[in-house]
Amino acid sequence: MTDLLFYIFSALAILCGLMVVANPFSRNPVTSAMFLVLTIVSLAGLFVLLHAYFIAAVQILVYAGAVMVLFLFVIMLLDIRAEERRRMKLFGIITGLGSVGGLACLLIRTIWNSGVGEGLNPTLEGETRLLGKTLFTQYLLPFEVVSILLLVAMVGVILLSKKELK
Repeated sequence: MTDLLFYIFSALAILCGLMVVANPFSRNPVTSAMFLVLTIVSLAGLFVLLHAYFIAAVQILVYAGAVMVLFLFVIMLLDIRAEERRRMKLFGIITGLGSVGGLACLLIRTIWNSGVGEGLNPTLEGETRLLGKTLFTQYLLPFEVVSILLLVAMVGVILLSKKELK
């Protein structure tokens, strides 16, 4: 049963992830945001299968809840009709695909040569106290960098949403 659920959640995550980027049904960004929510829920299901219940709950609460509200807020502030009228340029498409391909090659090469996963000892299975201790001791700097990044994003959204006084 666990294998079947793994394949179902994995297929849903991949399918919904593809629908976020290349949605043949609608060009509306809200539809893509909803597919992103489904992708996040599928990933939370995979975390549950790994017995990482706390991370699955945080995945649902933080990403599917708070971050998606922020995304939808920004989408609603944009002028969607002006974006739909804009034409895609061949040079921009080719340059974008080349950039994505180059970054993908660089990422794959870096992961391949880094030795990620060697000597791992998975002791955090369902244990929130050990996860919190590890997060606030060994990974304190990345945690603080992410918090500053989220603060800057929030200030940016507030500044973008302000209307100009005439």
